Amino acid sequence: MPLSPTPASKRRPAAPRRGRASAHPPKGQQTRAAILDAALGLATQIGLEGLSIGALAEAAHMSKSGVFAHFGSREELQISVVREYHARFEAEVFRPALREARGLPRLRALFANWVKRTSDEIDSGCLYISGAVEFDDRPGPVRDALGDSARIWLSAIDRAVAQAAELGHLRCDADRNQMAFELHGLILALHYDARFLRRPGAVARAHAGFDNILSRYGAPTLTPTQE
Repeated sequence: MPLSPTPASKRRPAAPRRGRASAHPPKGQQTRAAILDAALGLATQIGLEGLSIGALAEAAHMSKSGVFAHFGSREELQISVVREYHARFEAEVFRPALREARGLPRLRALFANWVKRTSDEIDSGCLYISGAVEFDDRPGPVRDALGDSARIWLSAIDRAVAQAAELGHLRCDADRNQMAFELHGLILALHYDARFLRRPGAVARAHAGFDNILSRYGAPTLTPTQE
């Protein structure tokens, strides 16, 4: 039964209207975001290990105490940078691919976005890759943050491969884990060839590698008599 209106005598007086909420975040949040942006740029150039409160203060033209007020320790700063990098990676690589149909269209988009992101980072570097080199044998919260971010992304690739198989876009006997492993390997090879060796044509070879993987794992094209 619908509720009847509250009698006027029992109604609470209307709360006074507050001013319109600002479209801009508080100044403290803006400052933290600016510091984090500078920290991310610095970390991709010198690595997470080289990142410190002092180095960041100099790069951001701030005092050490000003940076410390937003990041209470070097470790907290490093973890915040890892999380910010992951958020941007997700926004550029993962989310746009979700607009594509499940299966091979989405897997293609994920890989293409991944290649583009990697090629854009030739002069700056990938935090996942450099961070893995720096922290592969150093247990602790920073390594955990890096590992969690990488696992989240690679699990997205695993799901895309699995969906392609479930939709019949891959051979029924395709090794899904091996396929995902090879796709990741292409990105690592692209980064090494393009950033370290500066060899031309690395991006084209990465795309050719993706096509070669599909030629081995993709389902045979149906002929008109089979449709």
